[in-house]
Amino acid sequence: METAADLRVMLESLAKEDGVFGRVGSGDVGSVEEHVYGLVLDAQKAWAPYAIESSRGPTGPADIAAALTAIDREEAGIIMTYLSAGDLVFPGRLRRDRAHAHRAAQRVVKLLGWDSIWWTNIELSDAGHGWNPVSRFSFDGVAVGTGNGFVVALLQVGED
Repeated sequence: METAADLRVMLESLAKEDGVFGRVGSGDVGSVEEHVYGLVLDAQKAWAPYAIESSRGPTGPADIAAALTAIDREEAGIIMTYLSAGDLVFPGRLRRDRAHAHRAAQRVVKLLGWDSIWWTNIELSDAGHGWNPVSRFSFDGVAVGTGNGFVVALLQVGED
């Protein structure tokens, strides 16, 4: 039970800024898409006033599965740090202390274990970022991992 509590504290820390959402639950590889879809629905509900009225998002877990690409543990830590501290709408703008976000992201990766499996919908590069949408917002990015019987996801959404 200690791992679950630690994961929740870390995800709450990573998701402190407006537009960043985190979730921890029990599960495995087979429940990743449903877990992310639930988090997307939470974000869409919380950010409903900001969404463009005619925009469409995923209609179910299968849409989420199609948007996700496998990444390694190191890249998962980098992307979670970016989603917590960076800004998808205004690259280069910091939303929070990057060192804190990095420590929390590394702790999440460690808690899921060496055999954890990770995915994202974004690709970070020096030139910016690209992504396959998982929400109805103009910008979104998610990192999701599974290991030690848990699924964790961190999602940032934004509008310009």
